[in-house]
Amino acid sequence: MELWDLYDENRNVTGKIHERGKDIPDGYLHLIVHIWIRNKDNKFLISRRSADRTSYPLYLECPGGSVLKDETSLEGAIREVKEEVGIDLSNVKGKLIYTEIRKYFHDIMDVWLFDYDGEADLSMATTKEVCEVMWLSLDEIKNKLDNNELVPTLGYLFNIDEVNNG
Repeated sequence: MELWDLYDENRNVTGKIHERGKDIPDGYLHLIVHIWIRNKDNKFLISRRSADRTSYPLYLECPGGSVLKDETSLEGAIREVKEEVGIDLSNVKGKLIYTEIRKYFHDIMDVWLFDYDGEADLSMATTKEVCEVMWLSLDEIKNKLDNNELVPTLGYLFNIDEVNNG
């Protein structure tokens, strides 16, 4: 059973705990993270969702997911990357580059950027959420979005200065 803290729209923890899979009550939000990992060649680590995922099976995306109860956004980002693509970013400096309250999803989305020059090792991942990883340039990612191969909610990437001018 996965538990999440619930927040108000000012990012305050409300003290209410939520169980994954149940409807989030109106007026409450949970915290999610998206993690973009950039290498020295200015390419980004992209993962392919496993075929058994309930939404967007086999689509491309960045690592990410829900922040667990009592976790910070950064702790959730580091955990999600380790779980999904087998990279330990605990000693890598990350930067929060974007945040958005998405009332239609009942969430607060924090977007992290890490510069990392190692490789992903799916054999070190602790879940089977990802079946493949690849390094792509921004142009290649945009092409994947335009061809409906990238999870469509990730289009925000192309509006973040830190990424596009990095």
